[in-house]
Amino acid sequence: MVRVSGNDHEAKQPRLRVIEGGGERMPAACSAADAPSSTQASPDHFAAAPTEGKPGKRSPTLPPYAELHCLSDFSFGRGASSAGELFERAQQQGYTALAITDECSLAGIVRALEASRITGLKLIVGSEFIIDGGTPDTGNAPLKLVLLVEDRTGYSALCRLITRGRRRSEKGEYRLTRADLDDSLPGLLALWIPDARLSREDGAWLQQRFAGRLWVSVELHRGPDDAQGLHDLLALAAGLGLPAVASGDVHMHVRGRRALQDTMTAIRLRTTLAQAGRRLFPNGERHLRTRRALAAIHPRALLEESVRIAERCLFDLGEPLGYEYPRELVPEGHDIVSWLRQLVEDGIRVRWPEGIDTTARALVEKELALIRRKGYEPYFLTVHDIVRYARSQDILCQGRGSAANSVVCYVLGVTAIDPARMDLLFERFLSEERDEPPDIDIDFEHERREEVIQYIYARYGRERAAIAATVIRYRARSAIRDVARALGLPEDQVAQLSRTVGAWSSDAPAGERLREHGFDPGSPLMRRLHVLVAQLLGKPRHLSQHVGGFVISEHPLHTLVPVENAAMEDRTIIQWDKDDLDTMKLLKVDVLALGMLTCIRKALQLVERHRGLHYTTATIPSEDPDTYAMIQRGDVIGVFQIESRAQMAMLPRLKPETFYDLVIEVAIVRPGPIQGGMVHPYLRRRQKQEAVDYPSKTLEDVLRRTLGVPLFQEQVMKIAMVAAGYTPGQADQLRRDMAAWKRHGGLEKHREALLGGMAGNGYTAEFAERIFEQIKGFGDYGFPESHAASFALLTYSSSWIKCHHPEAFACALLNSLPMGFYQPPQIVDDARRHGIAVRPVDVRFSEWDCTLEAEDSL
Repeated sequence: MVRVSGNDHEAKQPRLRVIEGGGERMPAACSAADAPSSTQASPDHFAAAPTEGKPGKRSPTLPPYAELHCLSDFSFGRGASSAGELFERAQQQGYTALAITDECSLAGIVRALEASRITGLKLIVGSEFIIDGGTPDTGNAPLKLVLLVEDRTGYSALCRLITRGRRRSEKGEYRLTRADLDDSLPGLLALWIPDARLSREDGAWLQQRFAGRLWVSVELHRGPDDAQGLHDLLALAAGLGLPAVASGDVHMHVRGRRALQDTMTAIRLRTTLAQAGRRLFPNGERHLRTRRALAAIHPRALLEESVRIAERCLFDLGEPLGYEYPRELVPEGHDIVSWLRQLVEDGIRVRWPEGIDTTARALVEKELALIRRKGYEPYFLTVHDIVRYARSQDILCQGRGSAANSVVCYVLGVTAIDPARMDLLFERFLSEERDEPPDIDIDFEHERREEVIQYIYARYGRERAAIAATVIRYRARSAIRDVARALGLPEDQVAQLSRTVGAWSSDAPAGERLREHGFDPGSPLMRRLHVLVAQLLGKPRHLSQHVGGFVISEHPLHTLVPVENAAMEDRTIIQWDKDDLDTMKLLKVDVLALGMLTCIRKALQLVERHRGLHYTTATIPSEDPDTYAMIQRGDVIGVFQIESRAQMAMLPRLKPETFYDLVIEVAIVRPGPIQGGMVHPYLRRRQKQEAVDYPSKTLEDVLRRTLGVPLFQEQVMKIAMVAAGYTPGQADQLRRDMAAWKRHGGLEKHREALLGGMAGNGYTAEFAERIFEQIKGFGDYGFPESHAASFALLTYSSSWIKCHHPEAFACALLNSLPMGFYQPPQIVDDARRHGIAVRPVDVRFSEWDCTLEAEDSL
């Protein structure tokens, strides 16, 4: 028996002749007579290649190579491998560089940057394009190009070109014509991939636009006519005086992904694998092949030319892109520093009319100094301007999340939580060590948020403001549906298969579940489906818009990142998501929608209209005993955050009596505290069934308000700082790793540091282990105290209205739907239980919205 590997029998082509000219070695396209007539060659050419395939090793007998045409899975239905897989494979094969060239997109380029950093392999930024030939009258055929970024100017030109093609088309599509290449595109190198026509007119036209920057791309995939194709392409290049280069049109990192790539093609084309026919690739050669395999079918000079092109691409995406935040918000007579200081001092007089205390003043000065060092004044001014506009239009809004840790945000009116009173941790929001921008979330009334969004667009223009993207990835149910359809299963079986997994599952269907729904998991079809679904899980499915994350720039955004149309009318998005923004250090403001804000405003308007009482969220009486009595009874249908069945069951046990009790109530019924085993110890201590103890006096200051049990992210960070000697920046990294460890791991590196640090400070191993296990519990859902405090304000406001004006609250709830847990019949039933008369719709008397009427009005 003879075993033949895929590469051992692959032979080489004769070398392409090379001419010397102008001091630069450039391959000349051979004449037709020079082109080889066979792809077979003597096998002893590669005899001295013992190190081929080993990471970082290159055989001296094999030519170097850089892959210049490669699609990742961010091509949404074309590439079948992630950037991490592609870079790892390319590094193993000894490539000198790898270009990621997703079609008219840079959506995956930041993931490629991260993979490049991990592997140490050079990243070349690029994109593939199909250029429309124009109107039928012109007679021009489409052109296929790969554009590679040479320098920073080229990067901006590429972003502008992608933006132009995407903005003139519907979401998910693009259109570029030859006229778009008439514009100056400096800093871009072009690989021309000729079609079967091998048109010299097309090549001459491209030469005029990319003089000295154009190559004929030779892509061979072991087809039946490779020899003739190589001959013809070299003849075309020679006739035009163009250099030729080898590239791979890579769609996967290894040949084994071909089945998935075929399936993704069928899904993208909305057909079945059986019907896809010639629209599928004929073989699995579009992967990152070994250099031995490439040298067997490409002339050496074409492979070496790829490296010379890679050396010309000097642009480093990891270098700062020159992003600046808008600066036009500063009035005459001020600069950004003095104007922020003026707004802060004005806010201090509002928040502390009788004078600010020394502790709060020290916090203000500390934060302003850090903001100055980081240069974030324009960011805070922009957020203040958005909030100012909303309030000028009587739109309720409230900052939340980590911004509530900032006293500057408090005095600017962005948040309603005084971090000095709450003892919140500023480093949760912004730290000296963490070289990352702040992230402020602001909730607006869900019915009026669009007014704020359009104000931002109007204020900065669509060239300078856009919403961040969100990458929608395959979960189990969507993967099963798409794969089953591609395999040709009828719709009733597709629907039945989708029921074998939960709505949010990220796992392929188990064999038992398949049997329960009438499928044989051992059948060839089900085995094939299972494998394909497992490979498809987590792959990017499409690009959607973030719930409200705005990116705003001093200069046009399309010089930094491509912009495209969203599915929703009058919305534009950039091609990067939240994680990419963090990596690239672009600032984002989250303009979010919250239904309860709408409900509260409508309820207070009804109270004023029908009872003559004027309240705002700031003037609602605080710490009202009747309100807390209602909460303790669990009479909270419709109340913000504590209306679920789980919260209703917890309320009589926890018995909130103060605002901080509500902060704990909001946070405690969450997967983090539950998985970390923190709920029952806290309840036992609160009910005086268990003594409250603290491991040390310093930790007592951290844990006193939660009775010695860590319930919040900020407490975990403070424990790491106080007990284990973490710096504020290290503590914030711990928080980030807590949030990501279930997906990516990364907590184990903290284990030794935390346990060692606590041991060095005299804490027992048992305590240190318990804290570490609780930290892992926060990986499921660690709720920050600042977030809980912001939500607790709305919890109290909605509870107070329900307690003292239940008719207005019920009416406002009905007028604000959809929101919350309850449907209109349940809200109406609850109102009747509280003695409120509910009248049916009557065309003679009813208004468009539900309203209040006096008992004797009819």
